Amino acid sequence: MPTNEPWRLPVDGEEFEVSQPAGKPGTYHFTWLTGPDPQYGFGFSIHPAVPSSRTPLEEAVREFLSQADPHTGHIE
Repeated sequence: MPTNEPWRLPVDGEEFEVSQPAGKPGTYHFTWLTGPDPQYGFGFSIHPAVPSSRTPLEEAVREFLSQADPHTGHIE
């Protein structure tokens, strides 16, 4: 996965922008670009703090989507 530069991650028909803060391996910020509130998203960290492959990131997105209200896009 790229570091320091945001990248797009499509998951189940939704688009997320993913960024990884410099100096913080294993920490990711997701912005839900195609959600009802395109500024909303979530954070995710992997322990131990190492860069992740795509699969755990997709699983984190699916978990987020399973909790998000489909009308607001927020976790209530």
